[in-house]
Amino acid sequence: MRHPTIEIDLDCWASQHRPTPTEAPPHPYLPNPRSTVPQTPPKMAARKPAFNQHVLYDTTPLPDSIPKVKEIGASSAPLLSAAFFIGARCRDYNDDFMQCKNENPGTGEAKCLTEGRRVTRCARSVLEDINKSCLDEFRKHWQCLDNNNHQLWQCRADEWKLNKCVYDKTGLEKVIPDQPKNSTPVHLRRQQIFAHYPIMPNQKPFTPEKKDAAADTPTAS
Repeated sequence: MRHPTIEIDLDCWASQHRPTPTEAPPHPYLPNPRSTVPQTPPKMAARKPAFNQHVLYDTTPLPDSIPKVKEIGASSAPLLSAAFFIGARCRDYNDDFMQCKNENPGTGEAKCLTEGRRVTRCARSVLEDINKSCLDEFRKHWQCLDNNNHQLWQCRADEWKLNKCVYDKTGLEKVIPDQPKNSTPVHLRRQQIFAHYPIMPNQKPFTPEKKDAAADTPTAS
C-alpha cells in the first residue's frame, strides 16, 4: 500500500519554526543588542597578567682543587667598548679556550676551566688598565653605546678619543680581524651612513703613526 504524497509549504514551515531574535543564544564574546540584560565583559580580558620569574642560583662551591678567580663584573656596554682591546691582548688565551671547547664537545665546561680562568684574568687586566688610564673616555664611549642600542656607528667620535687614549697609555690598538688591506676599516671612515648625527670637521679618526721600517734598519758604516 502506497502512502499518499504530502506536500509541505517549505516557506510557511520555515517561517513558523524560525527562532526569534530573543530565542537565539547570545554570543559568548559579543554583546547581544536585543537583550535588555546588561552585558559583562569576558573574564579573560579583565584578568590581570601574572608573570612568574625566578632567578636560580647554584650555591654549590667549587672544590678547593680549582683555583679561585674573580669575575669580570661588567655589563654588555663596557665589554663591547673594550672588546677589541681585550682581543688585542688576550687573543692567544681566547684561541686556546675555544680550541679546548671544540676538542671536548659537551664536556668543555669542566675540562677547560684552566683556559677559562686565563681568559677571565686577561680580560680583567685590560679593563683595569683602561679604567686607570682612560676612565673618562671609556665611560663616555660605553654610555653612548648603552644609550644607542649598542650601535658602534653612533659613537665614532667618542670611540676615536678612546682609541687614542688607550693606544698612548697601554699600547693596545683596535684592529678588525681579517680586514682587507686595500680598504678603509669601518671604524675609521668619516662618513657613517647609518648614524643619527654626521661627523663634525674637527672630529677625526685616530690612526697610530707607524714607524718606517727602513728608518729603523741600521745602516752599515
